[in-house]
Amino acid sequence: MSGTPVAPDPVRERRAQVAKWVLIANRVGYLCWGVALAVFFIGFGIGFHAGIAVTVIGTLIAGAVLLAPSIILGYAVKAAEKDDRLNGR
Repeated sequence: MSGTPVAPDPVRERRAQVAKWVLIANRVGYLCWGVALAVFFIGFGIGFHAGIAVTVIGTLIAGAVLLAPSIILGYAVKAAEKDDRLNGR
């Protein structure tokens, strides 16, 4: 055991921060899609009107805007971590 402290790797710190935001964006994005689905079926049961249509479309768009980049960045973080493990970093 050496007594010298190891400096934290700024790249790994940044990657962990991105992974945290990716997880949050995934959860919120899928929640938006779940709300859209629930509101759609509520509208199907009681009848569609402008408020229901706007809610369904808005939550679908919000979910897609959150999920598209978060899924891509999630795969990027996982690939970078795997590359680090394979190369002994």
